[in-house]
Amino acid sequence: MNTRMATKALTVWSLSLGCPKKRVDSERLLGSLGVPVKSVAQMGRARLVFINTCGFIAPAVRESVRAVLDAVNRLARCKNKPLLAVAGCMVGRYGAEELARELPEVDLWLPTGDLADWPALLAHALGLPDPPEKVTGNGGRLLSTGPSYAWLKIGEGCRHKCAFCTIPSIRGGLRSEAAPDLLAEARGLLERGVRELVLVAQDVTAWGGDTGGKKTLPYLLERLMGLDGLAWLRLLYLYPSGVTPELLRFIKEAGAPLLPYLDIPLQHAHPDVLARMGRPFAGDPRRVLERVRDILPEAAVRTTFIVGYPGESEAHFDSLCRFVEESRFRHLGVFAYQAEEGTPAATLPDQVPDEVKERRRATLMEIQAGISESLLEAHVGRRLPVLVDAPHPEWPGLHSGRVWFQAPEVDGMTYVSGPGVTPGALVECDIVENTEYDLTALA
Repeated sequence: MNTRMATKALTVWSLSLGCPKKRVDSERLLGSLGVPVKSVAQMGRARLVFINTCGFIAPAVRESVRAVLDAVNRLARCKNKPLLAVAGCMVGRYGAEELARELPEVDLWLPTGDLADWPALLAHALGLPDPPEKVTGNGGRLLSTGPSYAWLKIGEGCRHKCAFCTIPSIRGGLRSEAAPDLLAEARGLLERGVRELVLVAQDVTAWGGDTGGKKTLPYLLERLMGLDGLAWLRLLYLYPSGVTPELLRFIKEAGAPLLPYLDIPLQHAHPDVLARMGRPFAGDPRRVLERVRDILPEAAVRTTFIVGYPGESEAHFDSLCRFVEESRFRHLGVFAYQAEEGTPAATLPDQVPDEVKERRRATLMEIQAGISESLLEAHVGRRLPVLVDAPHPEWPGLHSGRVWFQAPEVDGMTYVSGPGVTPGALVECDIVENTEYDLTALA
């Protein structure tokens, strides 16, 4: 391999499906290859087409398969065919050998179990020199989120045993990432101008719980908060049992840049359904919410619910609706239950018909739309900082951004215009209008 080829930029077309953790894996991989990497918008201009799949639920698997088949069809028309590599949870769930039999056009399969070795496997397939390291964030990342924010994955796998979830079987048990590595990765992101770091894991409250030491989430947060250039630090995916009084008091006392934003996936409100799910706080999830609002009343709480779980009756669903009406969550996601092969829930009796699941999902989202609109309306006329994400694709001068209680990609957004509004800027703005889920602001 000559030096000229080794240092030439590798052109890449990439797609990451599913959760932000997958996006981090892709960004870390493409920054760990030991050569400059350049993103391209057209597959035919790439030397590498990389698809990071999701295998969490059946619709995600179908989306991943469609993406791979689309790439196969498009690349069949290319004169100089790029290397097609497919990675991620779908590969981990079904196995590279089985998928290779079904899709022989894929050049390289990368299972989640081989995550650390992805750079070496990919470099070998591309004829590149051996990369200097395994997948980490320390070698830099090929950011795909723009200048305003970046995801920081602090752990892999999960220690919980929810009856409906495939994650432990796909990605294994909890493995916390080392604090020095995370701090080095965070510094690198902030030095590149990123203003917000969003911590993600299957359960961020579990960080450090697998090491047997005393370094738990507050230890990591204290060190991240002291980094230069950090405007906002946000936590996503807090398992309810991990939202302890000690953690809440830490968040309250810490203040900026740690945001009082809590994403706590409760999954249901009725104890019967929660017990069948194998979830904590099966007696009454109100205890979690009461604890948050007693210690951290200013917190913006996001949650998710599953409707149509096996055995969920109309009475169970009515109880969930009342809970949502009473609780007035800042943000809410609702998913129709999917029976996933290999999970205990898939074999439970009293499976709910699909049309009932969809009706319940729509009903709950209609309730939440009214709550969200009312909560956002209370901010009209106020002045709030807006973190600017990107220019609007159709309206010159208009940008998308977010106020502190809007997480990227999962919540609503704030449309903003005026002096100083550029991607990555944190601008004081007047909130002038709202819809059900979005705000409009003027700098």
